[in-house]
Order: sequence, then structure tokens, then C-alpha cells
Amino acid sequence: MMGTSQQVGRCKKTTSPTKARASLEAVRRTVCTVVLLAITAVTGAGGNNRVSVTVGKSSVLACPPKSNMTMVTWKISPKAGGPCTLGYRADLNKTDRTNCSDSMNWKSRPDWDPALEIRQVGIAFEGNYTCKVVATEGNFHKMYHLTVIVPPRLTVYCDNHGNPVCKAAAGKPPARVSWVLESNSTPEEEGHDNGTVTVLRKFTAYSTNMTNTTCIVSHPAGTWSKSIACHLSETSTWFLHCVLSLASLLGLFFLLAVLHLYTFCDSRTIRNRYKPRHLPLAELCGPVSNPAPEQR
Repeated sequence: MMGTSQQVGRCKKTTSPTKARASLEAVRRTVCTVVLLAITAVTGAGGNNRVSVTVGKSSVLACPPKSNMTMVTWKISPKAGGPCTLGYRADLNKTDRTNCSDSMNWKSRPDWDPALEIRQVGIAFEGNYTCKVVATEGNFHKMYHLTVIVPPRLTVYCDNHGNPVCKAAAGKPPARVSWVLESNSTPEEEGHDNGTVTVLRKFTAYSTNMTNTTCIVSHPAGTWSKSIACHLSETSTWFLHCVLSLASLLGLFFLLAVLHLYTFCDSRTIRNRYKPRHLPLAELCGPVSNPAPEQR
């Protein structure tokens, strides 16, 4: 009995092939996950960061500084113009630049801080900026997508019909224009070659009285407002003034013509007293009394 018990204790259930494969698959997935995390940490995958800058301002794009850097490269692909490159090699202690504007340069010494500084940002600077760092710990990179914001120019005026008009000129992105008082008008947009957009919105009044209203312009660069008062009857007044001026001018011409005709007829009458046989304007100027012949 004891021998039989020992033999039974020594016997174990064998693992099925299906369970073994499942265990190996779980181990494989764990190892792959660890490897991917390690690769991500070493290569420094930074993703794509979006940066917005107001036109005319300066911007600094950071690049992760690493100890024992051997090379740093900024690759810039703007929307306008060709690509440019800023590079630094630690073994030669040398920097170089290719097709880059003077507004783009290292913020400081690239061996200390490889950040890129852009001075007086313009619309042409929009695009992708990628920093690559080669160090003893591995390769690192960071990418930026730069967007330039252009504030619109706000003007408010009265059109020929006396309606207030609000104009947000050359903004990027397009500005949002609205009136404090309700209006059934819709904004009109006009695009420009440099990517800016002009938005115009007219206020349509519901009465013929004076309209005093405020225009509000909303934009990522800020918010502005401006008020205006337009007389809706000024167009009629202007038209009436023009009509009265034209009537006065025509009346003056008529009086001058009558005066000229009267002077002409009077001079003909005087001459016809001595030349009674020639009366071409007798009907126009009236009968002329001739002196009676002398009786002999």
C-alpha cells in the first residue's frame, strides 16, 4: 500500500498543448510590450505639437537637451519657400545652416540648449519644425506644427443707404463679426493670396430712425468692439439736395436765356425803326410801330 501511494504521488497531470501555447503567447506579448516601451523611451518620440504665434512676435521651440550630445539638427519645412536646416556637430564644435532666414537661429549655444528661436514671425514661417538629437543614450526627436495668427483691422462706417457696416480686414483665421442689436444680415468673406480673410457684415435696420449699434469682432488674437450711429434718412436728404441744386441751376439757365432773348429782341426793335422793310423777328419780338410819313 505504501509503495502504491508513493507511486501515485509521483504521478502528475501533464499540461495540455493548448494551455502551453496560451502561456507562451502571453509571455511573448509581455516581452513585446516591454521592448516597445523601451524603444519609445530611447528614441524620444515626442509626437506633433501645435504652436500658434501672433504675426510679428517671437517664438522659441524647445528641443530636449541630452547629455553627451553628438549632433543636433533642425529641419524646417515652411508652407512658403523651400526647406531649411540648422545643424550642430559636437565632434567638430561646428554649426551650419542651409537656406534658413536670418530670423531663425539657435536660442543660445546648441551644445547647451538646442532650442530654436524665431524672431518677428511672418505668415511665410508656417509649417513643420522637427528637432533631432543624437546622443549616447539614443536618438531623440520632437516635431512642431507652427501656425501664424494675424489680428484683423476693424473699421465701422455707414454705407450709401445709411446702414452700419462692420469690416474685419485681413485676419487669420477669419474673424467672427456680430452686432449687439439683432440683424438679419449674413457675413461676407473675401480671401486673399497670403491666407488672410476679410469679413464684412452689414447691419440692416428695421426702422427709418437713427440707428446706434455696436459691432463686436472675436478672434484668437483678441476681441474688439466699436459703436456707430447712422442716419438712415441722409440718403434721401442727399438726393433731395441734388435735385434742388439741379433745379436751381436749370432755372438760372432759363432766366439767362430769357434775358438774352429780351436783349436780342430789344436791339432788333431799335434797328428795325430805321429798316422797316426787314423784320425777320417781327412775329417773335412783336409789332414795331413805324413813324408816319410826312405830309406834304
